[in-house]
Amino acid sequence: MQAKQYRFYDLIMALFVTVLLLSNLLSSAKIIDLGIDIGPVRLIFDAGTLVFPISYIFGDILTEVYGYARSRRVIWAGFFATALMGAFVWLAGVLPGESDWQRYAGQTAYDAILGGISGLIVASLVAYWVGEFSNSYVMAKMKVATRGRLIWSRTITSTIVGQAVDTTTFFSIAVLLGVFPVSAMLSLIITNYILKVGTEILFTPATIKIINALKAAEDEDYYDHYTRFNPFHLEI
Repeated sequence: MQAKQYRFYDLIMALFVTVLLLSNLLSSAKIIDLGIDIGPVRLIFDAGTLVFPISYIFGDILTEVYGYARSRRVIWAGFFATALMGAFVWLAGVLPGESDWQRYAGQTAYDAILGGISGLIVASLVAYWVGEFSNSYVMAKMKVATRGRLIWSRTITSTIVGQAVDTTTFFSIAVLLGVFPVSAMLSLIITNYILKVGTEILFTPATIKIINALKAAEDEDYYDHYTRFNPFHLEI
């Protein structure tokens, strides 16, 4: 039997991977402080948080429209793309720099901005893997349980679970590997979690409109009644 062809699946995959790679580069580049406190906790966040929540929105869209199995393939595509980016950023860092470049930029600047990306990628890959699969699993199971109703409850609940796993795992590993200071760990976890979940809630009306438009355009509304949820099983 010929596999069903989709018009927008590849485009969503490309956008998902692009957002994921961009978030990792921005996370390494800058920590943002807006000067806001909640009690004793300073609200600071890595710059990757500006775009990373969008990957979870894409994850919700993929699972809701195309099902867990196709979402799983996109998650693995993002995983290997991130690993490839990390390998080449590291390779570029250890190769000798040209003399003029050393004067106007230099190895010190490269190491300061991108030197920690190897540890960042390790933390990101582990956190991304457990977080995205948690998000997709909750989304798929809730869709079956609610018989396709209350989309907003699935998008928000799956993000609450996925981002809790992702954010805590990411910053715990990143701090252990020296990417971020221990003193900033609690603030980073709390602020990033609030921003990520808040972004999901804020964009929920737009997410639902995109989901409904895609279902109509693709003539697809997949239910994971008989899906094998093993994350290592790549067949559709």
